[in-house]
Order: sequence, then C-alpha cells, then structure tokens
Amino acid sequence: MATKELKTYTLAEMKDRYIGKVGTKERDDYEYELRMDVLGKMIKAARQEQNLTQEELGKLVGVRKAQISKLENSANSATIDTIVKVFKALKAEINFNVKLENNFVKLV
Repeated sequence: MATKELKTYTLAEMKDRYIGKVGTKERDDYEYELRMDVLGKMIKAARQEQNLTQEELGKLVGVRKAQISKLENSANSATIDTIVKVFKALKAEINFNVKLENNFVKLV
C-alpha cells in the first residue's frame, strides 16, 4: 500500500490563501490587528514590570482603569497620543518608524 506524501505550506502561503494576499484590504486589516495586539501586550508587560495596577496607570495617564484594560487587550481603539502618554507614564522609551516609499523616517 503506497503512502500519500503530504504537501506542506509556509505560514506566508497560508496567510495568502486564507487571509488575503499582501496589499489587499483583508491582509492589511489582519496585519494591523496583529500589531495592535502585540502593542497591548507590551503595555501590559511594562505596567506589570513597574508593579502598577491598571487603575494606578490610568491615574498617571489621566484615563480610567477600563481604558487601560481595553488598551492592553486591543490597542486598536487608542489614539497615538494616549499610547505615547501610557509609555511616558511607564518611563518607557517608544520609537515609531514611518516608511515613505523606500525611505524610513524615524520619530523618537
């Protein structure tokens, strides 16, 4: 009895197939959500490293505990201003890179 060889796929191939090709709205939305999720996890880790509660961080930033919770669970509803305030309150350095065509513009 012959065994059938299984076809393997890369992660990129699976994303292209099930989410959409790079440059499509679906893929852009997916990549954006993924980055925002990582950003929220970074905020939570930095807060915990500083031994702050969500309520304490909220007071430092000038927002309610619920907003910190939302930010940590999905940063896509936050403004850049709020994110910068959170990292400043955490005494964390944050850098943004903006790519214009083939050139990077660094914002510190």
